[in-house]
Amino acid sequence: MHSEALAETELSIKGKAYIAGIYEHPTRHAPDKSIAQLHAEVAKGAIEDAGLSKDDIDGYFLSGDAPGGTWPMVDYLGLKVRHIDSTDTGGSSYIIQLGHAAEAIAAGKCSVALITLAGKPRTSHTPPRAPGAEADFETAYGATTHNAYGMCAMRHMHDYGTTSEQLAWIKVAASHHAQYNPHALLKEVVTVEDVVNSPMISDPLHRLDCCVVTDGGGALIVTSPEIAKSLKKPQVRLIGHGEAMKGPNGGKDLDLTYSAGVWSGPRAFEEAGVTPGDIKYASIYDSFTITVLMQLEDLGFCNKGEGGKFVADGNLISGVGKLPFNTDGGGLCSNHPVNRGGMTKIIEAVRQLRGEAHPKVQVRNCDLAIAHGTGGLLGVRHAASTAILERV
Repeated sequence: MHSEALAETELSIKGKAYIAGIYEHPTRHAPDKSIAQLHAEVAKGAIEDAGLSKDDIDGYFLSGDAPGGTWPMVDYLGLKVRHIDSTDTGGSSYIIQLGHAAEAIAAGKCSVALITLAGKPRTSHTPPRAPGAEADFETAYGATTHNAYGMCAMRHMHDYGTTSEQLAWIKVAASHHAQYNPHALLKEVVTVEDVVNSPMISDPLHRLDCCVVTDGGGALIVTSPEIAKSLKKPQVRLIGHGEAMKGPNGGKDLDLTYSAGVWSGPRAFEEAGVTPGDIKYASIYDSFTITVLMQLEDLGFCNKGEGGKFVADGNLISGVGKLPFNTDGGGLCSNHPVNRGGMTKIIEAVRQLRGEAHPKVQVRNCDLAIAHGTGGLLGVRHAASTAILERV
């Protein structure tokens, strides 16, 4: 029994899976393409980036953005897989699936996993949210994505004195990075004054506190260490992963100032054996500026309530601040396909670790990065996932 218990405590995905291929669709506007076609194009891009072929894929990970779900997409892409995973937790799905792919590879269920994201919220209607058990009780009160996050921002300001100007610095940092991304939807550098003077969307969040809406997508190829080491790309491996969920718990937990990242983050850091202070680059889901601020606190980059001071004065700008974040421009400026931001967070983290980010934003000696995201509504029910990535 003692040996069995010891084996259980030693189970880990640390170093068991490598991200061998990445691809982000260059389009932000695709009126002439189907969603399935976008899935196929990002899959092809990631496979080619890894230097593999479609026939090498034996695991497929997809989410609610894949039209028709599992069997139509596997057939459409012409895959022959022995492992599938259709976990759907909104924008955090793809970071969760990265961890699930590592688990499957470590268990021998597959050796080359494909994860895809694609959608067209800019040129077609966003599908309605699936009704949950709470819908009959809550929809009458008019919750929207914007006012749910605005509620979080207002509460954070009330409890900790956070200001609109501090939140604006997050958008400013993203815009400084986006100017170097030829595919970014918004390339114009903005100031704190620009943000706070933009129209109010849901008090206290202004228009420039909100992310862009784009068509497009992205994909990952996740492989066993043996396969990754046989390829020509710089090696990036997953060394820590965490996932968690948070909700109001029937009215017993109505604290709007923290996210499920308070649980997913520590789990990932513990498995990786590193601390927030070791991280050289951070990809943080940025549906709104308040999303970033709360998650930086929850992940331990600063104490709760000190996020405003932490992000101010350019601290998130590459080459200027202590924690470069979202060096592609993120969801605030570059790309937020299907209103789901987790995939692009992983892709830019891998670019940084490979040394493939734009030279103006590339972090020097970048050997350790974090990709973190949420899915659902931060002020209500959501999932969070954290991945710690390392250059080998």
